[in-house]
Amino acid sequence: MAVIAVYSSKGGVGKTTLAVDLAWRSAVMGGHRTLLWDLDVQGGAGFLLGMEEAPRMRAASLFQREGRPEQLIEPTPYIGLSLLRADDSLRSLPVHLARLGQKKRLAQLTWPLRREFSRIILDCPPMQNEVSEQIIAAADVLIVPLPASPLAARALDLLRRDLLRENGRHPPLLPVLSMYDARRKGHRAAREGKMAPFPVIPMASMIEQTAFRRAPIGTFAPNCEPARALDRLWRAIEVKLLDEKAA
Repeated sequence: MAVIAVYSSKGGVGKTTLAVDLAWRSAVMGGHRTLLWDLDVQGGAGFLLGMEEAPRMRAASLFQREGRPEQLIEPTPYIGLSLLRADDSLRSLPVHLARLGQKKRLAQLTWPLRREFSRIILDCPPMQNEVSEQIIAAADVLIVPLPASPLAARALDLLRRDLLRENGRHPPLLPVLSMYDARRKGHRAAREGKMAPFPVIPMASMIEQTAFRRAPIGTFAPNCEPARALDRLWRAIEVKLLDEKAA
């Protein structure tokens, strides 16, 4: 079992779209029983999967000492893919975790789920606080979507530094150049620098269509270039996980 966190300290980088696509590919293409755990209060993961709004606000209750995630797991329209929703109750989660004083509460909650799921994808909130510390402690790999910008490359260096300072060690990072537009000179210049080795997900109308259709791109345009780029990313993550397991 592997916990894959899609994490960014800033919003607007396609994080939720990426998390949903990776979870769909893990379940449908990879045949893994997969759980998509939405920790972002906006609750975009359920929306992109075409699911109705949750009737009750219970997401934060999972982090209490008696919390049982399996009680709130729901099936999605896709075979092998389940969902733990986000809702507004997560707004209080940083304060609740600080009071609870358990730095690895999220990691503890994922352990019983390993019997049922071989992949857990975390759609993470765009912030650095007690919740991000929990995510880092629980994840086997951090997928970090970044815009094509020198500031984003600098932010990645700062993230690595902060992770080492605050945690001593951290899970492997896989930076991803997200929403890349080859027509823009600045994007091309950024990719020719430190970002050259990163997987690239293009800015594309087909990816934007996932929000309008409320379905992963692989369900309606599996052979377009953006879908192939997302497939390459998913396969790179699987290779990363195998390398970590071998090490």
